[in-house]
Amino acid sequence: MELFKHKKLAEFEKLKSKNEDGRRVYLTPSGEKYPSITSVLGYFKKASIQEWRDRVGAEEANKISTQSSRRGTAVHQICEDYLNNKDYTLKHMPSNLAMFRTLKPILDENIKTVYHQEVPLYSDKLQIAGRVDCVCNWNGEDAIVDFKTSRKIKKRAWITDYFLQGTAYSLMFESLTGIHIPKIVIVMAIDNEKPAVYEESIYQWTAQLLDKIERYKAYVNEKRVYQYIEENGALI
Repeated sequence: MELFKHKKLAEFEKLKSKNEDGRRVYLTPSGEKYPSITSVLGYFKKASIQEWRDRVGAEEANKISTQSSRRGTAVHQICEDYLNNKDYTLKHMPSNLAMFRTLKPILDENIKTVYHQEVPLYSDKLQIAGRVDCVCNWNGEDAIVDFKTSRKIKKRAWITDYFLQGTAYSLMFESLTGIHIPKIVIVMAIDNEKPAVYEESIYQWTAQLLDKIERYKAYVNEKRVYQYIEENGALI
C-alpha cells in the first residue's frame, strides 16, 4: 500500500543548468539565462562566510562544508524517495538514514498528497530560477516545502534566507502555473536533536525578496560594466 498519494498540478519543462563565475545559472526554454535563487541569496552572505572561514581555518571550513553538502544531498534524496513511495534504505550511510528517520514521523503526519518534487522553476519577471524540493498538501493546505539539515539548532531569526528561498519558489511556481501557494514550510533535520519545522507565509517575505533580487541585479550589472571597461577601455 502506497503511503503518499501523487497528483500533478502542472507539467514542467526540464532546464539545463551550469556553474558560471561561481554561481549556478539555469537556461530557460526561451534561451534566457537566470541565476539560481540560492546564488542570489548567497551573494549577500559572502562576507560572513569568509569571516567564518578565517576564524576556523580553510582546512576545517572545507571539511565542514563538504560534510554538510554531502549529508544535505543524501537526506534530500532519502526524503524524495520516501515521498515517492520507494525503498529509501538503499545506498545510504547509517548516519544519513538516522537523520532522515527523525523527519519521517513529521512527513507521515503532515503530508498525504505530493504534487511535485525536484521540479525546475523560473520567472521571466523576476529573472531567477531554482529547483523546489517539494510541493504538496501539508496538513490540509497546499505548501512549498524545503528540506534542510543542520549541525545545530537554529533560531528563526537566523534562517531568513530559507524563508526568502521558499517565497521565491512560490512566486516562480505561480508564474509558471497560475497556482498561488502562499504557505512555505521549512523542515530541518538537526544533529543529535529533534527536528524543527518552521511554517511561514510568503506575504511577510515578498518585499524583502524583491529588494534583494534588485540589489543583486545591480551588483551584476556593475560588475559587467567594470569588466567591459577593463577589456575595452573607458565608455566615453
